[in-house]
Amino acid sequence: MSRLFVVLVLVVVAVAAFGFYRGWFQFSSGGSQDKPNYTITVDKDKIEEDKDTAKKKVQSVGEKAGQKNGEKADK
Repeated sequence: MSRLFVVLVLVVVAVAAFGFYRGWFQFSSGGSQDKPNYTITVDKDKIEEDKDTAKKKVQSVGEKAGQKNGEKADK
């Protein structure tokens, strides 16, 4: 059970790190010294844009693979 928890934590950390890298999440801090304020902002438009881009790339790779298979079948 502990291995599953460790794997789950690693997946969450990897997704968070990738999200910060791609600009899906932004972290900001403010407030005063007595009452700090931390904010995490999620850019849903950027996530959708990246999702659509990835979907198009996967489709183009699938089409290229289908064309190569068709060429091999013709030979």
